Amino acid sequence: MMTSNKKSTQVVAAMAVPEGAGVTVYRTIGSPLLRNYDPFMLLDHFSSDDPDQYIAGFPSHPHRGFSTFTYMIDGHMEHKDSMGNTGNLRPGSAQLMKAASGVIHSEMPKQEEGLLRGFQLWINLPAANKMDIPEYQEFDPRDFPLLEQADYKVKLLIGQMDGAKSPIIDDITHLSYFDVQVKKGKRFQHDLPVEHNSFAYLFEGDGRLNGHSVPFNALIALGTEDSKIDFEAGEQGARLIVCSGKPINETIVQYGPFVMNTREDIDAAMLDFRSNNFVRDRA
Repeated sequence: MMTSNKKSTQVVAAMAVPEGAGVTVYRTIGSPLLRNYDPFMLLDHFSSDDPDQYIAGFPSHPHRGFSTFTYMIDGHMEHKDSMGNTGNLRPGSAQLMKAASGVIHSEMPKQEEGLLRGFQLWINLPAANKMDIPEYQEFDPRDFPLLEQADYKVKLLIGQMDGAKSPIIDDITHLSYFDVQVKKGKRFQHDLPVEHNSFAYLFEGDGRLNGHSVPFNALIALGTEDSKIDFEAGEQGARLIVCSGKPINETIVQYGPFVMNTREDIDAAMLDFRSNNFVRDRA
């Protein structure tokens, strides 16, 4: 299938989906309503204070052909992978994993009670980079710049804004990823590249984005006429993530955790995994 390049703004309600060993996630990109949004392949929001909904975690599973970015807002997860990395994701921290040629990893809760909340975003890689050597980076909350204004504050997770720069700069899709908190009745405005696909996801409070009412736990994929974010928070204030990336514009063939360009690539990934030849590079 070809990547999705929408022409009009679309509101996508999150769908509850069981993942891992039975964890409930709320999916927008990657759901039947929005299969992909080039270069984004999946957006999962996990949020629960019920251990029965998250304690089973995400045991070992493979990825090939893309990168994952996991942002932990509340709670504690442990990462382990076939490169030999072990990571601890705590509130406000994040990890970037370029799966590329192949990684097998697990993400398991390190808590038995309390709130577990965050996001995982899948970012496609071009055909020329799909079989690159995998990479893993983990970032402490203090690594990310915090831009504070009278009406809002922005945590700069990927990219740059107003002269501040995240430790993560993506030279392939020129990604930006912001955690934005807006005070009640106040506005956040930001220009995005016209040639990018951009979206916002509201996960606290309420408000309106570019004239559209934003439902709670819903994503707005901006159309080509909306290259500017103009968000006005409601009476509760609001918190949202805002993401933007340059489309890759290549054919996508996806089978679960494998995102490639041809059916032959998918067949090769499945054969590698079944024959224990999936992991080509280890730390």
